[in-house]
Amino acid sequence: MSLRVPVNPELLHWALRRSGRTPEGLSGRFKKLGDWLEGRLQPTLNQLEDFARATHTAIGYFFLPEPPEEALPIPDFRTLPAARNRPPSVDLLETIYLCQQRQSWYRDHARLQGEPPVAFIGSATLEDPPANVADHMRQQLDFDIEARRRMATWTEALREFIRLAEAAGVLVMVSGIVGSNTRRPLDVSEFRGFALADERAPLVFINGKDSKAAQMFTLAHELAHLWLGASGVSNSEARIAPDEQTERWCNAVAAELLAPLEAVQAALVEQEPLPDTLQRLARHFKVSTLVILRRLFDAGRIDRETLDATWQAELERLKRLVPAGPGGDFYNTLGAHVGKRLARAVIVSTLEGQTPFTDAFRLLGVRKSKTFYEEARRLGVEG
Repeated sequence: MSLRVPVNPELLHWALRRSGRTPEGLSGRFKKLGDWLEGRLQPTLNQLEDFARATHTAIGYFFLPEPPEEALPIPDFRTLPAARNRPPSVDLLETIYLCQQRQSWYRDHARLQGEPPVAFIGSATLEDPPANVADHMRQQLDFDIEARRRMATWTEALREFIRLAEAAGVLVMVSGIVGSNTRRPLDVSEFRGFALADERAPLVFINGKDSKAAQMFTLAHELAHLWLGASGVSNSEARIAPDEQTERWCNAVAAELLAPLEAVQAALVEQEPLPDTLQRLARHFKVSTLVILRRLFDAGRIDRETLDATWQAELERLKRLVPAGPGGDFYNTLGAHVGKRLARAVIVSTLEGQTPFTDAFRLLGVRKSKTFYEEARRLGVEG
């Protein structure tokens, strides 16, 4: 007879909440889950281990007297109520922890390689006018609006934006899942991205479950965080001016970087219907129609009532366009999930014998040597 483990039912409820699972969703797998949650029956050790796997919870947590208070390891700049009013999910926490491990490795690698600090990290302050900072960012990144206008798709524009950011020294990672687990999608309503400021290994993570056009704004917003030297997780949207000063400033910088107000005003056509203006300018600047809506409001072309009403309609339309799966081929490549800058550095270091293969596999999220060498070939690294 299997021995049962005395577990505080509150720990079981806590594990369900942080994982986003429900008793109904797991009742088929755990027939007595209702009794466990009510304290009428204790699970066996094997059952508890299985429950820990199902809820992505370390088994040791279930031996605590009460649920721990888990806080984000970086400042929380999320402003939307859906995220502010709930504790961080295990998916968000694990994603941040993984990125912090990657950042730590790259920081040591950059120091050993003699790479200089990234000069623009922390170079701006909240007192600096957003338009001036955006202009500096545009020059530093060589982010040309006209070149973006000529690109055929938002995916192409985003890929180029990422390439420019990485060339400037930023580790950029785009993924819609936790690590390499395709069964654990990230929730856009919880967060859109985060920045980890560091002089040698600045990092931006973008939630790949969002639309490509929305990811353009997230990348610009998180880069503004790096210019401030301010780490943090965000879910900001262009429509609002957040109460939090840092987010309000980063939103303003991102909007000006992607769609400068002067350029937007110059591109306006008198008497053009609003839907046509949104689509035309979104294609021109390769941003979402939501960013253009905000810029039209900033330019005085529409009022607050029109902004709010049109925003909601556009939001619903864009949600229908986001693919249900983890994304297209671009986002399923290892180079996108971990960033080409990090992937190339890890692979070269491993092939040169400086980093153990076990560490490389953990950092890159791969399990097979075949995948490792395929990515090496894709990045042009010879073994």
